[in-house]
Amino acid sequence: MTPFVLARYLTVRFAIAMASVTLALTAFVFILVLAELFQRGAGRAEMTFTVCLTMAIFKLPMTMNKLLPFIALFSAIWMFARLSRHHELVAVRASGVSAWQFIAPPIVVAILAGVISTTAINPISAAAASQFEQLEARYMRGKPSILAIFPTGVWLRQADASGQAVIHALRAASEDLQLEDVIVFIYRGQDVFERRLDARSAKLDGGYWRLSDVYESRPGEASVHHDSYDLPTTLTPREVKDSVTSPDAVDFWDLPRFIDTAERAGFSATRHKMYWYSLMALPLALGAMVVIAAAFALRPMRFGGTGQLLAMAAGVGFIFFFISDITQALGLSGLVPPLLAAAAPTLTCILFGATALLYLEDG
Repeated sequence: MTPFVLARYLTVRFAIAMASVTLALTAFVFILVLAELFQRGAGRAEMTFTVCLTMAIFKLPMTMNKLLPFIALFSAIWMFARLSRHHELVAVRASGVSAWQFIAPPIVVAILAGVISTTAINPISAAAASQFEQLEARYMRGKPSILAIFPTGVWLRQADASGQAVIHALRAASEDLQLEDVIVFIYRGQDVFERRLDARSAKLDGGYWRLSDVYESRPGEASVHHDSYDLPTTLTPREVKDSVTSPDAVDFWDLPRFIDTAERAGFSATRHKMYWYSLMALPLALGAMVVIAAAFALRPMRFGGTGQLLAMAAGVGFIFFFISDITQALGLSGLVPPLLAAAAPTLTCILFGATALLYLEDG
């Protein structure tokens, strides 16, 4: 068998394995997501079957994107196990083909899948995640997103039985929710303008926006100055911070702009930075999963215990996610730079897989 024919054969086999695992896992995850939404929506009249089904469809791409390393790992394990069971792996190895030669095609396929997922599928996933968050806010939390970040500043909306207020600030301090250069438009009901407040700063504290150096303007009247002014609100600091668009809802190509805008507005964008770096590392992460699967698939051929060792390979996949959670926590706390926190799990898997493969191949 020529190297080209072997490479083509392995490429096709791995692509088929990835497609099969993806379809099976997609069906399984969709059922779980739908069941979760049914449970969360129990007792809510507005949470009809159609709404739950729509939300499950929108949430599915976001969930599957997080499972891509698992898909690559299980696909590689399945392919290598089949090759070993049908003695194809033995024949290939006996012909003098090294481990690095026969795992190269699956690695290339995995890396290409990661590139396509990051650059082409992620924007679709982000759009779906954004739709899911809007539906979740409407049907689960009972109110839409209250905060939006733009290059022109931060916009907040609050509403109660008497009316609503729209707040604009040029900058914000996300630690203590202090806004600077604030304009508040107050409406009676939904759309009847009542008055405007221009303040030097505003701070969310104990059910009020504490505004300082305020000018109050009403239609047809002269402005009135207040040294301080308390504007009632039902918002809490946690609600405001949680309303910042989640990283999943911003596509790969818009993330750098969003990060820059959020930081200039005064909000932390560490989560979004880590997500962006992890998307860039995704192709390498998928390739690392193939290397790990190959390292465990080689050993049964010499020492036996295929099932046990393949289960160990799957365990490595779970360890990958465990390390990801730890590094993400360290990154969000500021103890580790976001780039290192996002890349550490992938680098760990690459080093582990390459070391194990070198040991098994060369002793």
